[in-house]
Amino acid sequence: MQAFACHEIKSNKTVICDIFNKSNQTSQCDDPRTCIKQAPCPSSEQEQHCFALWKINEEGVPSVEMKGCFLHNMDCAKQVKCVTSETVKDGLFFCCCTGDLCNSNFEYVPPVTEKPTIQIFSASEYEADDRENEKVFLIVSVSLFTFSAFALIIFTAYRYRKMRSFNQLPTHDPNPIPPSPAAGLRPIQLLEIKARGRFGAVWKAQYRSDAVVAVKIFPIQDKLSWVTEQEIFKLPHMDHENILSFYGAERRGDNLQAEFWLITAYHERGSLCEFLKTSVVSWPELCRIAESMARGLMHLHEEMAGSREQGRKPSVAHRDFKSKNVLLKSDLTACIADFGLALIFQPGKPCGDTHGQVGTRRYMAPEVLEGAINFSRDAFLRIDMYACGLVLWELVSRCTAQDGPIPEHMLPFEEEVGQHPSLEDMQEAVVHKKMRPAIRETWKQHLGLVALSETMEECWDHDAEARLSASCVMERVAQEARMLPLGNNNICLIGGNHMQLQQTATLIDCKESSM
Repeated sequence: MQAFACHEIKSNKTVICDIFNKSNQTSQCDDPRTCIKQAPCPSSEQEQHCFALWKINEEGVPSVEMKGCFLHNMDCAKQVKCVTSETVKDGLFFCCCTGDLCNSNFEYVPPVTEKPTIQIFSASEYEADDRENEKVFLIVSVSLFTFSAFALIIFTAYRYRKMRSFNQLPTHDPNPIPPSPAAGLRPIQLLEIKARGRFGAVWKAQYRSDAVVAVKIFPIQDKLSWVTEQEIFKLPHMDHENILSFYGAERRGDNLQAEFWLITAYHERGSLCEFLKTSVVSWPELCRIAESMARGLMHLHEEMAGSREQGRKPSVAHRDFKSKNVLLKSDLTACIADFGLALIFQPGKPCGDTHGQVGTRRYMAPEVLEGAINFSRDAFLRIDMYACGLVLWELVSRCTAQDGPIPEHMLPFEEEVGQHPSLEDMQEAVVHKKMRPAIRETWKQHLGLVALSETMEECWDHDAEARLSASCVMERVAQEARMLPLGNNNICLIGGNHMQLQQTATLIDCKESSM
């Protein structure tokens, strides 16, 4: 398969910074020292720096408000220590610097003001007009002071405008959202944090007195992901039972303390990943989850013609499909969430300025891991289908229809590369050794699990063009659910002591179907 990129990607050294956001912390994080994490900055075409934002309380003790990564800035490149002599606003101090963990320590150094040189005049020489000279000196001094103060105000405003635009955020909002109905911001009370992800925290929240919603809060550095999610949710025909329901978006706070809220439906069961950690599924439950999950992914991938009510829906690639981004409703049907990395494919338009190597490492397809993506719509959809095969494996591994004890929930490749694999670990296992999660012997005594095993293997095929489409996966799971509604194994005794699976139907063959 020929590989090409939409644009040349510049490689830079990864910078490690202290990461902290006071507004996203729980009550257990009153002391920032217990909450600050050290992490590499996301890959970028621009040089990365570190920054710190803090206040000084009444006792003179600094209080950290935010720490993190900072895109290329000439002022930062000149500093190896995080030091400032300026106050930003409302008692906030800001500094940025270059080098790993350079923002671990930060300092405010008051500006040094030079004492003016005072010439001492002899009274005997000027006693005749000393008062007149005093008046002239006073007028000149006041004029110079006024001019200096005015210049300082202009310079401070200029520096503040630059700091407001850190992480390439413009000083005005390029994607304004309409105000909330009636009285501006919605009356929402945050109740408890339910999950933390790459782009922020998800809260369970009370809306007015009769509704519970989910609020995903993005910090200021992840505003672009907030904008992307809105773009996906606001596409025509996105109101689908297997896509997370979207209620609205709001910006809360000002300047560097701004937060970006995404308000959606709340599902008490949480993500499929969290559910499988504590629960097992029967064969009918497995089919319900798998079929609805594939149906949601199919709806996301497909283009839909416009109507009088709505315009044309373009194809969308998720690009971070995994069990944590599949939510479960109360009836165990699935809906797909988290579109911060999603990509829209408008008919007749190029894929745009995008980076191919994104997503969660253990779910990355081999072509993503080796940086050999064909930047086309079908290529990105097949990447989603590779990850879909891995999620099916997670589901089957916790199904009670298998012939034997049910193991604890494990993430794909956890046995092979552990819980925190590096990119190099995944490249070695998936690309070079062509490893895939093991199809267990305990699954081979059940017709439905055998059929699903074949389906997941065709989803994670090393050859991207040989992978199944989401519609094919949905149709296969629906077929198996109809054939084995109660999980009947359909096992026949053949030739004495040998057991053999007697299949009563052929799997739907749709490898050749279009993505």
